[in-house]
Amino acid sequence: MLRDTRKVNRGPAASADNRRAILAAARKVFTERGYHAPLSAVVKEAGVSQGVLYRHFPTRLELAFAVFDEDWAEYEAISASPDSSSFVRLWTLIIDKTIDEAAFVEMVVDARRQAVGYDGAERMRGLLDPPLTRAQEAGLVDPGLTVDDVMLAQRMVFGIVVTAIDTTDLRGQVSRALATVGLLPPP
Repeated sequence: MLRDTRKVNRGPAASADNRRAILAAARKVFTERGYHAPLSAVVKEAGVSQGVLYRHFPTRLELAFAVFDEDWAEYEAISASPDSSSFVRLWTLIIDKTIDEAAFVEMVVDARRQAVGYDGAERMRGLLDPPLTRAQEAGLVDPGLTVDDVMLAQRMVFGIVVTAIDTTDLRGQVSRALATVGLLPPP
């Protein structure tokens, strides 16, 4: 006797599970294949239908923003930490994410071009300013460094990541570039 191996459609009861599966799949696919990877690859990785994907995320940009928002929650928690080392932890995490998940930074660049009213720069500025000020007051960071300097350095890192032909020493390339502007993250 043959068994029916088709998936049972759990409908709305599966909504939260499907959303989590889609977000995890999108993070994996975009990280491995870039922001413009086919959404069919996300669907396949998540084990859902295209209809389910589009019901949750009508556009590629909305999907990428949802994944990126998971990172922002982590960034915001570090930024809100009152200790003077929070800037170093936050900066290190931002650089690591930029190197490891450049697709999401690519999404932000795309959003700046397409999404009406999206100003990720202001959001980033608000995230970086409090911990940078605390680090400067504690003498951990050059007092002349501005949030705009830090944001420019992050864009520089993204440029290195997306234009590197040889990625075997990507972290070394990034470290050398950051050393030139005095923002080298700890090893």
